[in-house]
Amino acid sequence: MRIKGLGFVLAGSMLFSGCAKEETQSAVASADAAIPVADTPVSLASATPTASGTVVKVYKDPNCGCCAKWVDHMKENGFTVEVMDMPDLSMIKQKYMIGDALRSCHTAVIGDYAFEGHVPADVIKKMLAEKPAIAGLAVPGMPSGSPGMEGATKERYDILTFDRAGKTTVYAQR
Repeated sequence: MRIKGLGFVLAGSMLFSGCAKEETQSAVASADAAIPVADTPVSLASATPTASGTVVKVYKDPNCGCCAKWVDHMKENGFTVEVMDMPDLSMIKQKYMIGDALRSCHTAVIGDYAFEGHVPADVIKKMLAEKPAIAGLAVPGMPSGSPGMEGATKERYDILTFDRAGKTTVYAQR
């Protein structure tokens, strides 16, 4: 399967992975201690619903403005958001088996599902209702017009499923 904009995605992942490598592995491990391991069976049993919605834990760089806008998008759509600011997300992405071609600027977790990048809230809600046997959804790179990346131009982009073996399929398009 050919993913549109792969060169941009790879360049972007190199940019994001180059941030603040000084963070120690133990600091990442302690911040990440409550996350289920990647080979845990996919289920929503560990998702924590609240009166205002499903809890989503977002791992992002503390200086990323578009990530903060995506967090606002999720809150506006009824999710309860817990933000974990981390200058190096490579271990989080590795833990959830998010391959280089799928990477973006932030990773979110709901239960055993991972959401990479600017995945629209309505698509996340649809996927959570369907409960497919996947590891998660990804919007590779940072497409203009996706939630958190609003602006004058809007490009078409794919929202991809991914599994723990690295297989991807197109789940939705915008």
